[in-house]
Amino acid sequence: MSATTLAGTGVLFGFREAGIAAEPPPETRKLRLAQTTSACQAALYVAEELLRTEGFTDVKYVKQPGALLFKSLASGEVDIGVTFVAPFILDIDTGKPVVLLGGMHVGCLELFGTDRIRSLRDLKGKTVAVSALGAAGHVFLASMLIYVGLNPHHDVHWVTHPLSDSVRLLAEGKIDGFMTVPPVTQDLRAKKIGHVVVNSTVDRPWSQYFCCVIAANREFVRKNHVATKRAMRAILKGDAMCALEPERSAKLLVEKGITTQYEYAVQMMKELPYGKWREYDVEDTVRFYSLRLNEAGMIKSSPQKIISQGTDWRFLNELKKELKT
Repeated sequence: MSATTLAGTGVLFGFREAGIAAEPPPETRKLRLAQTTSACQAALYVAEELLRTEGFTDVKYVKQPGALLFKSLASGEVDIGVTFVAPFILDIDTGKPVVLLGGMHVGCLELFGTDRIRSLRDLKGKTVAVSALGAAGHVFLASMLIYVGLNPHHDVHWVTHPLSDSVRLLAEGKIDGFMTVPPVTQDLRAKKIGHVVVNSTVDRPWSQYFCCVIAANREFVRKNHVATKRAMRAILKGDAMCALEPERSAKLLVEKGITTQYEYAVQMMKELPYGKWREYDVEDTVRFYSLRLNEAGMIKSSPQKIISQGTDWRFLNELKKELKT
């Protein structure tokens, strides 16, 4: 991002940079962020220079494929991560030291199917590929299945494959469904491999709730209140930059090696509702998915227990007041 753009973020949000300077410095200058294979967490990567303006001098992105993000966040290998909310709920249910801080954007996950699949109910008795059991695609589709009356444990045959294999198997008709994220979604549509059965960005009820949320290691938050708030502020500003300057943000993703496909990245920026983190209710999102996972027998805790034990909205509520619309 250009220095001019970064310098203008305070004006952009109606927030005086002097206000940031008046805050205490972060308790730690070191910040470890989870980098996954999905480009939809663009705000996290766009925020790198913004994090430095918040006082973080040692910012590192730790590559975390598949379900490893959740393990590394719980272990403290990374401090903050952004991905689909439901796997975090699984961790909270089992007592892992993870805390949800706020919402990022709606949508990004899409279910592709062969001609045999026209709706979610058509998946009964069929084979669906995911990157890993417990990963975002698996838990999201399990939530969808229970919502339409199917049993995700018995009604679908789950298989795990690397991304490239799943794409090939879908094209060959050797699997019936495949849940994936950008930029793969854009590539599948462009190449007309399968067809979109569910698009969580536009299809209800999924489009009414956050997909990706900001989560942190609980101990990091406990020890670093100021650093947590400053990191969240930078990420939320990065989220707005994705909405306001999609081409510039897409170029940055390519430069950082998050994706090699600039056109797909621009398409993603324009399709996903970035910059609208205050327009959806993150607690309602946690409640919705906790109910689905409880119904599926994937968690034992009630939604209220998940919310009381695994969320902390203090920083989000403060930033809603400070970062003007």
